[in-house]
Parts: sequence; structure tokens; C-alpha cells
Amino acid sequence: MSADTSYLESVKKQFLYYKALGEKAIEQIQPEQLFVTVNEDTNSIATIIKHISGNMLSRWTDFLTADGEKDWRNRDAEFENDLQSKEEVLEIWNKGWNCLFDALNSLQPNQLSDIIYIRNEGHTVIEAINRQLAHYPYHIGQIVFYAKQLKNSEWNSLSIPRNKSGNYNAEKFAKEKEIKNFTDDELKRLSDKK
Repeated sequence: MSADTSYLESVKKQFLYYKALGEKAIEQIQPEQLFVTVNEDTNSIATIIKHISGNMLSRWTDFLTADGEKDWRNRDAEFENDLQSKEEVLEIWNKGWNCLFDALNSLQPNQLSDIIYIRNEGHTVIEAINRQLAHYPYHIGQIVFYAKQLKNSEWNSLSIPRNKSGNYNAEKFAKEKEIKNFTDDELKRLSDKK
């Protein structure tokens, strides 16, 4: 496998991991908690999701041929808390992720050094992917943190549980060394969580 092919596989797995992380956080709260804001300067989880999706649709639609900041995007409207149901939130969430994965799945390794534009600023395809691979986890972290604060009962840890690092490391070091993406185990662990 070439380095370019390996890169594409790695970023797909990382995006999939962060998508799963966000979904596992959302599953732990009550539907009405998706719309809670602490004050006028904070966004609800639903609003964060609306923003992520708006960004994804803008950045990944016609990824190689059109500027990533589409003229039809209304970024300011993404921060208006106007969603009404968990179903609407998840529909918008999935629409954005589907757009992202469709674009990534259509990329060929030889296109990674092509230049694309975001707000008229040139990026290689790799730089544009990396930009979003930093942006979306930033917001997923907000979702997880917020969900953890809103949860009315025990939080089901999405990472190594508190005071379990020794056990986790012992399990990892008990295995033979192997080359694989960290998300292979993490996605399985998240899918095993109820």
C-alpha cells in the first residue's frame, strides 16, 4: 500500500471514529438536552451539529472543483437554535457526514497534491483534509464535554475510564506488536458500548 493510499485510509478511519464518538455522546442524553444552552454565548449540541453539518456540506460538495466556502452557505444561520427534534438533528448530522465520506471515497491517491480553495486560499487536498480533521474533532469534543455535563446519571466513558489507565495499558502491552490504526480498536470498543 502506498503512503498516499495509507493516508486516505487513515483519515477515513479517524473521521469515522470521531463521528462514532459524537453519536455515543448524543445517545447518552435525553432528546431535549440537545437543545440546552447555558447562556447567550454558548451553543447547544444541536447548534454545534448544525454548524458541523453546514461546514461539511460546504467544504465537501464539489470538493475538487469549487471553493470550499460555497455562496449558498449561510454560516451565521448555522448558529440559530431552530431545530425541533432529535430526528432533525440526526438527519442534519448524517447529511454532513455522508457528504464528507462520499467526497473522501471518490478521491484517488494521485489527487492529494492537487490544489483546492477555501475562501480563495489555496490548499493541497491533504492540507484541506487535515484542516477539517482538526476542525470537526474540536467540535466533537465540545459535544462530548457538554453531553457529559448534561447527563443526569452515570456517564458511560467514551475513552479510557478514570482510574483504568493501568488496566488499559496492561491489556495493550500484553499483545504482540502490530501495525494498525488506533481507530480499529477504538471503533470496536465504541460499538460494543450500549
